[in-house]
Amino acid sequence: MLRSLPFVALVAVAVTDLLAGPRLGFLPLLTLGPTFASVSGSIRRTAAVGALALGICVPLAYYSKLLLTPQNNLTIATIIGVTGASVLASHLRIRRERELANVRMVAEAAQRVLLRPVPRRAGDLRIALSYTSAAAEAQIGGDLYEVVTTPDGVRLLIGDVQGKGLEAVETAAWVLGAFREAAYEEPDLPGVGERLESSLARHLSGEKFVTAILAEVHQDEISLLNFGHPAPLIMRRDGHVSFAGPDVEAPPLGLASLARIPPEPHRIRFENGDQILLYTDGVIEARDATRAFYPLFERAGLLANADPQTALDELRTDLINHVGGPLPDDAAMLLLRRHASRDGITA
Repeated sequence: MLRSLPFVALVAVAVTDLLAGPRLGFLPLLTLGPTFASVSGSIRRTAAVGALALGICVPLAYYSKLLLTPQNNLTIATIIGVTGASVLASHLRIRRERELANVRMVAEAAQRVLLRPVPRRAGDLRIALSYTSAAAEAQIGGDLYEVVTTPDGVRLLIGDVQGKGLEAVETAAWVLGAFREAAYEEPDLPGVGERLESSLARHLSGEKFVTAILAEVHQDEISLLNFGHPAPLIMRRDGHVSFAGPDVEAPPLGLASLARIPPEPHRIRFENGDQILLYTDGVIEARDATRAFYPLFERAGLLANADPQTALDELRTDLINHVGGPLPDDAAMLLLRRHASRDGITA
């Protein structure tokens, strides 16, 4: 549509000028051709449309006995001037598009390096991952995740950096680096959280922050330390679904000074056949055409598939269908399923 718009405009102006006669003077509107061409066309295409507009103007002026009159000379000069400005605008647009494409490519490459694949099995857990990048120019988000198996058990991290672009990716790198070290060295989750907070305090400026959940899997339980992040979704083997919100709200990482007391992890039951979904706000804040948020709680039944990755892929497909197009924000999801007994969901 945009590619044909310049020619439609030229034809419309030419026909209108022929029908209206020389008194109304529609020829200056031929500048619409190169103007529209600069919106989506190349530099050569924009210049060619401008030349075509000039080629239409001269014979029409001759037909209307306006050729070489001051009025027509001004029209020709206007077409040449607008064509030159449109060529410049096309050049600047193409250069900006290339810059945005390069920035997005670099950011996506950085994220692929940072967000390495998670293990599909860890102890008696089966783990599935879904990461959907936003498609808005270079607005790469700062969603992050990690799963490590330590001598003390499996520890997990999921988080979301405030802001977009390379700065958010850089902050995510600091968080992931600190977690990968602290997860092996600290005896408990509060210690890991303190290490992350200390790392961010050295690198974050202003009021920037990172929402995150630290998790540690125990026998028949899972500990969750929530730093201002959306509560995980718990799906019991018997079909019961609930959100695992913290007993006491804690501020995000980077804003620890706002907390009255240090956050404490809370333990919830996590037995054979149970599942827990950790996700970023790009999931629950996704809207459809009516501006309705994605109903994650109501869609929990999609995670009943025997294969965790297939189940999570089905949920991701439903999320994209809900939006009806590219997601406006990155969306990361980690699904943990505990190994079931023989009469339950098989691993």
